[in-house]
Amino acid sequence: MREVRGGSLQRIGPLVDGLLRARGLAEGVERASVIPEWTRLVGPQIARVATPVGFDRRTLFVEVRSSAWLMELEMMERRILATLNSDHERGVFERIVFRLAEGG
Repeated sequence: MREVRGGSLQRIGPLVDGLLRARGLAEGVERASVIPEWTRLVGPQIARVATPVGFDRRTLFVEVRSSAWLMELEMMERRILATLNSDHERGVFERIVFRLAEGG
């Protein structure tokens, strides 16, 4: 918190949020927040075999450990998207690109 005239304190969170929105960066921050929250969002079973590696606009890129899991996750894409987008007012991702991890 910072002190403003008159000695009252103001929370910085809303100020940062407003600045991000004004600069058009809020959506990118929302998308990036999915990566550290991956295990909580998709569950430990999927998190053990699939790792988000980045995003471009509204597409999330996920590396998968085996071709069997790759096929399984491709069939689950809509359900995973719904879960990822449920934490946000508007959906942050429109699609997921699953790719086989090197050595997978």
